[in-house]
Amino acid sequence: MSEHYLQERFAARIGGNRFGKDTTIYKFEKIKRAKAAARAAHPDVELIDMGVGEPDEAAFPEVVQALGEEAARWENRIYADNGIMPFREAVVRYMKALYGVTLNPETEIVHSMGSKAALALLPACFVNPGDITVMTVPGYPVLGTWSKYLGGEVINLPLIKANGFLPNLESIPAEKRARVKLIYLNYPNNPTGASATPAFLDKAIAFAKTNQALIVFDAAYAPLNFAGKPLSILSRPGGMDVAVELHSMSKGFNMTGWRLGWVCGNELAVKAFAMVKDNADSGQFIAIQKASVKALDNQATITPKICAKYGRRLASLTATLKELGFDAKMPEGSFYLYVQIPKGTASGRAFASAEEFSQWLITEKQISTVPWDDAGAFVRFSATFVSQGEADEKRVLDEVKRRLGSDRFVF
Repeated sequence: MSEHYLQERFAARIGGNRFGKDTTIYKFEKIKRAKAAARAAHPDVELIDMGVGEPDEAAFPEVVQALGEEAARWENRIYADNGIMPFREAVVRYMKALYGVTLNPETEIVHSMGSKAALALLPACFVNPGDITVMTVPGYPVLGTWSKYLGGEVINLPLIKANGFLPNLESIPAEKRARVKLIYLNYPNNPTGASATPAFLDKAIAFAKTNQALIVFDAAYAPLNFAGKPLSILSRPGGMDVAVELHSMSKGFNMTGWRLGWVCGNELAVKAFAMVKDNADSGQFIAIQKASVKALDNQATITPKICAKYGRRLASLTATLKELGFDAKMPEGSFYLYVQIPKGTASGRAFASAEEFSQWLITEKQISTVPWDDAGAFVRFSATFVSQGEADEKRVLDEVKRRLGSDRFVF
């Protein structure tokens, strides 16, 4: 059978006439397949999934109730376009209460259908062929992927332990700095769990201003803070001039599937995002926005409970891994514990990469993690494994300790 003519019509950015023919198996597909094989091989053994990066509980009851009430209202059926003012005003109250940031709801906030959608659209506001987007690795690639789609170039800055998993912006070659349009920062960081310091943010702001670039600060995990007060780049001197910050209802409110967030900060950048967004979607369901007002106005009771749960889990997991010889350190934020892999086991099993170690954990221990080999060999344990209450949570963590403790690791 001859190939369909569309095979020659695909854009080069997604592979051109080779689209769909690449036999490479990507990391998350490998993990998915390995989990399925482990379940088939050990049907009576619980597979503990510590690779999922989303809350294991539903949204809080009062928020779900608000959604039901608002979904039933006739007036909420229409297109939301670039969002409703009650949601923006709730964002203003939230940002002031949690971060000490004052925003204008008319000009400095626009809702998004989740942070991922915002990261996909922002390059369309700024990136022309040949422009540069600065990314960090390991990390969330969406902003860089879309920059490349538009003909831009991506510079990847490694996040290494010796530098506290903070990028070295000064390592960007001087001859390329004039072409830098966007700088992506994500703190608390996925996957490393590191938090940015005020001093680092001040340096980043100065760098962006000097080189006339925009910082895209992904703050999806910002409410999940275990050490001090959550930090916004917009709260630092000059931050509003050079940055937009992306926030999400997902991580700090157990609302991952609701797909709602916002972009706030520099007025011109927000205006550009709003224009591009207006040509890409018709806005999130108004009932979801109104229910989110309930969540935002109750952040002082909702988010601390979420933080307490994941902080407790991460502390227990950190202690376990340290006891087994891992160089584990309690993260300051996020869901994640990011640790360097062992060289092997005392029984002679060697690990050449994080991917190899992660596959071994699934196959031999029925524990799923996410490997990263971008800047050293590390695996990411997530505290979002499913459990039914605190007693069951302890049972799961004790089982992780038992399984990992059955081998002696060599570092």
